[in-house]
Amino acid sequence: MNLSDSWTAGQPQIVRVSAAEAVFTALRTAIESGELAVGVKLSAESALAQQYGVSRSVIREALRSCTALGLTSTQAGRGTFVISQRSARDLVLGRYSARSLMEARPHIEVPAAELAAARRTAAQLEELRGILALMEVEDDPEAWVTLDAAFHGTIARASGNGVFERVVSDIRDAMVHQSEAINLITGRRRQSDAEHRTIFEAIALGFPTEAGHAMASHLSAVDDALTMIMGD
Repeated sequence: MNLSDSWTAGQPQIVRVSAAEAVFTALRTAIESGELAVGVKLSAESALAQQYGVSRSVIREALRSCTALGLTSTQAGRGTFVISQRSARDLVLGRYSARSLMEARPHIEVPAAELAAARRTAAQLEELRGILALMEVEDDPEAWVTLDAAFHGTIARASGNGVFERVVSDIRDAMVHQSEAINLITGRRRQSDAEHRTIFEAIALGFPTEAGHAMASHLSAVDDALTMIMGD
């Protein structure tokens, strides 16, 4: 092995990040370092989009994650302001906090996955398969989190239990916000894809216990990501 081979072998792998992840990281760093002080009004979405060379939808996604962390607040008609240099102890996810959501989801989605493995129809299985296939090739974070919510919602529907289906439908928006924040901040989309694949395979094989365990493992990993973000 020559010297260049030795040097190359010792280098860390390059981690691919989305435009939204890059913008979010830049804004978060600027806020937490004090470069963007508390009380400062951020530039308009159009100006930020031009500054970072991205679309306005990318800027909106990054700003939503800053707001979820409690770093910024967007006021209708006034703009987005820096309100803290430190992340909140809990994420704000629409009507629910991240902690409240994670305390509730295992009691709903684990039994729903178990029932789905026993009751799912062939059509529902194909729907799950299609959603999963799209998620595994989707690079756009906003599109991915929509598919993520659809995957969980389809499992609840496949459970054949109307209560589980209704509850998951009611918390769908909060789940989207949670997924968006976690995956933008921690970059765990590909890990989630693998976890979803394990859940799907257990449901496809008709193994309720395994499906429940796979869902529990997935939700535990999401909870770990939340804990890391919030520093608990």
